[in-house]
Amino acid sequence: MVDTTAHGTDHYNLIDGRYRIVRKIADGGMATVYQTVDERLGRNVAVKIMHMQLAQGPHREQFIERFRREAKSAAAIANPHVVQVYDTGETNGSYYLVMEYVHGVNLRSQMQTHTTFSVRDTLRIVGETLNGLAAAHEIGVVHRDIKPENILINDRGHVEITDFGLAKAASQATLSSTGMLLGTAAYLAPEMIENNQATPQGDCYSVGIMAWELLAGRVPFQSDNPVTMVFRHVNENIPSIGTVCYGIDPRVSAFISYLTARDVNARPKSAQKALDRLRELMPTLSRQALDYRFRPQEPPINSTRVFPMGANEQDSDRPSVSSKSDSPEESTPPPTSAAALFTALASPDLTEEEAEQARTVALATPPDDSSTPGSGVPASGGTTVPPYGGSTGSYGRNSGRPGEPGAPLPSNAQTQVQPRKKHRTAMIVSIIAAILALGAGGGFALWYFVGPGSYWTLPKPEGLSCAENAPCKITGVKWDAYERLLKVSQIPYKSTQQYSDTVPAGEIISTDPQFVDAHVSKRASGEVHVTVSQGVQQATVPEGIMSSSSPLDDLRKAGFTNITHSEDNDEYSESVPEGEVIDITPSAGTTQNHNDDVVVTLSKGPMPVAMPNVVGMTRGQAQKSFDDAKLKATYTEEYSDTIPRDQVISVDPEAGTQLHWGDAVTVTVSKGPEMVTVPDITGKKTEEARKILEDLGFEVKVSSPLGDLLHTVRFQDPKGGQQVRLRGEDGKKTVITLTVI
Repeated sequence: MVDTTAHGTDHYNLIDGRYRIVRKIADGGMATVYQTVDERLGRNVAVKIMHMQLAQGPHREQFIERFRREAKSAAAIANPHVVQVYDTGETNGSYYLVMEYVHGVNLRSQMQTHTTFSVRDTLRIVGETLNGLAAAHEIGVVHRDIKPENILINDRGHVEITDFGLAKAASQATLSSTGMLLGTAAYLAPEMIENNQATPQGDCYSVGIMAWELLAGRVPFQSDNPVTMVFRHVNENIPSIGTVCYGIDPRVSAFISYLTARDVNARPKSAQKALDRLRELMPTLSRQALDYRFRPQEPPINSTRVFPMGANEQDSDRPSVSSKSDSPEESTPPPTSAAALFTALASPDLTEEEAEQARTVALATPPDDSSTPGSGVPASGGTTVPPYGGSTGSYGRNSGRPGEPGAPLPSNAQTQVQPRKKHRTAMIVSIIAAILALGAGGGFALWYFVGPGSYWTLPKPEGLSCAENAPCKITGVKWDAYERLLKVSQIPYKSTQQYSDTVPAGEIISTDPQFVDAHVSKRASGEVHVTVSQGVQQATVPEGIMSSSSPLDDLRKAGFTNITHSEDNDEYSESVPEGEVIDITPSAGTTQNHNDDVVVTLSKGPMPVAMPNVVGMTRGQAQKSFDDAKLKATYTEEYSDTIPRDQVISVDPEAGTQLHWGDAVTVTVSKGPEMVTVPDITGKKTEEARKILEDLGFEVKVSSPLGDLLHTVRFQDPKGGQQVRLRGEDGKKTVITLTVI
C-alpha cells in the first residue's frame, strides 16, 4: 500500500504509486485519513484508507461496500457544500478513497472553541448544510450521519459536508449494519431509531439538533448512556430552544422546532423544503435578532476532540485539534542510542530488576552511526524515528506495562529506589561490554545490509533543474541520455512506454523511485522503473462514422477525448436517420492528436410537422402546402354535387395531426357533379321507359292528360340527347317527365 523504500522518509511514502503522504490527518473507527499530494496531477488531496484489520476481518465485504457507497454517493453530488470524491481504489487488500483536501477545521472543533454561536452564524451554517443535503436528497441519497464531526468549515468559513459512508438511496436506506446501530445517538431522528428507516426528514432532524447545540452550547438531551439518549429521542419532544436561550427571536425557535419535530410528517420533506423555509425566515429577522448569542455561565464540558480533515497542525490561528493525549502513537519513546541507554543503566538509583529490563532494551536496540543520542531522523509529528528504518514509537506501544521489553522507565523512579544488590558493578560492566561489542562487530554488517553498501543511489540526469533543499523529481529529461547514465552506474532498470499529452516523445514521464538520490535496494532485487513518453496519442476518425448509429461512442473508442457535440446544433434531415452523422470535422479517415477537437453534427431525423388544412383549396394550392411541409400526397377523385370540380373534399389524416417530413397523406379532390345524357325513349311503352331512366339514376314522373290508353310515351322532358345533372345541388335526383297516351 505504501512504498517506504527510502528508509521511512515521508517524501517517498506513496499510496498505490501515486499519492505521496504528507501527514496523517485523523484516525477513525474505520479508516485513517492522510493529507497527500497527487503526484500525477500535482494537487493536495485527502486519502482515506480502510484499517487493515477491517479489510481482513469477518465483515470485510460489508466495510468494503460502505467504502464503495461513500464514493458513489458523494461523487454523484455536485454541490460546493459537499466534499468531492475524486477516485477510489484497492491496494494490498485495503480500500481507499481520494477526496478533496479541505484546509480548515470541523464544526466540532469550532464548537469546542466558541461554545455558543450567534443566530446569524448558526443560520448561515445550517443554510449551507441544508444546501449540500438538498443536492443529495434531489438524487435520492440520504446522508444518515449528520453531526458536527462531519461538517467541515474551510478557510473561507464555508460548510463542506463529508463522510457519506452511511449514505444510501432513500428507497433502501435502513439504519443497521453488521448488527450495530450506525449514526450518533445525540443526532438520530426518532423514526431512524424506532423503525430502522432513514429518510430525508431524518437528515433535517439531525441538522436541527446541530443548530440547537450551536445556539445553546449543548445538545437538548444529555446522557452518558446512549440507550437512555435514544429512548428520550423516541419518547420525548425536543424542547424549544427558547427554554434555554432566553430572548431568542420566537421565529428562530419555531424554525428549529420545525426541523426537530418528533412526528416525521411535521418536519420538512427534504432539505430543499427546509432551505426554502429558512430563506423566507431570514429577511424577517432584525439585526438585533441575528446578533443574539446565548452566553452560559459555565461552558459545557468538551467531548472527545476529533482531528478535522484538512486541518493544519501548524496553523496558529486555529485551536489545536488532535486525538486523545494518551494515544499510544503520541507517547514519547525512550532513548534509542547506546550512549543514552548506558546513561540510564549507570544511574545509582537503578534497581537490579530495572537494570535487567534496560539491558533487554539495550541488546534489542541497533547501534547508530555515531553511538550518540539524538541521531534519529525527526518525523513529521515531532517524535524521533530510529535510524536504519527502526519502528517509530515501538516503545510507546508497550508504555505503562512494566517488565516488558520496550517499557519506559517509571517516571517516579526516584521514589522507587531500593538498596542496590551485589554484583551491580559487574552487571553494568558486562552490559557496557556487550554494547561496545555490538557497535564494533556490527558496523560492517550494518553498512552492508542496511547502510550505503545495501543500495544504489539514483543519479541526477544532465540538464535537470532542481530547487535548493527540495526533493528533485526525475521527469522531463531525455531517456536515452539517462539510460546511459544508469548503465554506467550499474543500476538495474526496467522501462515502459506511455502516451503523454504534456511530456514530449522520448523524455521521461516518471521514475520509481521518483527523486534524485533515492535509494534502490541491492539486497531485494531492486530496480528502477522508468516510464518514457511516446508523445501525444494519435487517433483516426473511423471510416464508417457517417453511417454509424452511435458515432460519439465510436469516436471515444477510437481514442478521441475532445469531442464537441451540441444538441442545439443538430439538424433535421429527411434522408439521414436520427442519431447518425450529418457533418463531422475532420472528415472520416483523418488522423490527429487524440485531444484535438472533433466537431460533430448529428441528425435529429425527419422534422415534426402538422398536417396542413387544405380542404376547400384547389389541387394546386394543396400541393404547395404539402411541398412546404415536405409531405408526400396521393390524390383520389370523386363526384360531388356541392364541391366544385378540382377542389379538395377531404384529407387523411385530418388537419392538425402530428406528422414528420416524408410522411404520406391521402387527398380526395372533387370531380364536380355527375352528368348523364338523357336517352330518347319516346314511342316506348311506359313501364319500359320508366325502367331505362330509373336505372340511369333519374326520377321518373308520368303525365297522361288524355288518359293512358295505349301506354306509349308520346313526349319527354328533358328531351333525348340532352346532358343533365344526375342530382341537383340539394342532392335530390333529377326528375324526367313522360307524357303518355
